[in-house]
Amino acid sequence: MKVLIINPNSDPEMTAAILRTARKFSRGRFEVDAKSTPGAQGFIETYEDQALSAPGMIKLLKENEKKYDAFIVACHSDPHLDVLKEITTKPVVGIGEASMKLATMLGHRFSVLTDNPHSIPNKEVQARTYHLEGLLASVRAPEKTSGGGEMEMYGKAAKTAVEKDGAEVLVLGCAGLTGMDKKLCGKLDVPILDGVVCALFLAVGFAEAGISTSKVRRYDPKG
Repeated sequence: MKVLIINPNSDPEMTAAILRTARKFSRGRFEVDAKSTPGAQGFIETYEDQALSAPGMIKLLKENEKKYDAFIVACHSDPHLDVLKEITTKPVVGIGEASMKLATMLGHRFSVLTDNPHSIPNKEVQARTYHLEGLLASVRAPEKTSGGGEMEMYGKAAKTAVEKDGAEVLVLGCAGLTGMDKKLCGKLDVPILDGVVCALFLAVGFAEAGISTSKVRRYDPKG
């Protein structure tokens, strides 16, 4: 079993962090690689950033389709997930969709922790796209003006989501936050989901079961 994780941005450090999380989770049970997207921005923050990543993401999938059994889009906004599902018969999973949908199985409502306030409305729209708006308690970003280190700021945002917003599950809303679930777990008694791990659950499971995206209508490449 071989899985390729596509990082929609071009940041090699983020790609390396994503791969560390993936290989730690795999524990040798399957092979996993990660690649940055050529020609993309260093960080996916705006809709223009997403658009610029499309050619490179499509190129990566097409060049590697025969080498891998499943693919993962490692940006929580799931850029071009529909395109990649359409152009391959292999399973393609986005870390945003995977983490938010799995969160609904672990608690009554969930909150997303994102890296900056600019992303908050985007995450709300994303939850609506996946028909999860009624289960979304909140989207929280750290208050960087409050002082303290990164973990302290995210810890405060997470605590607010649980205690004030009613979240029973927390979702890390950026691939760059991968690994933070382990650091936050000791501070809060709720499940905290890393999208990279959630996507691996599904991608590997689908591939092992021989299940992939339906091509009957929406993702029919022939139109």
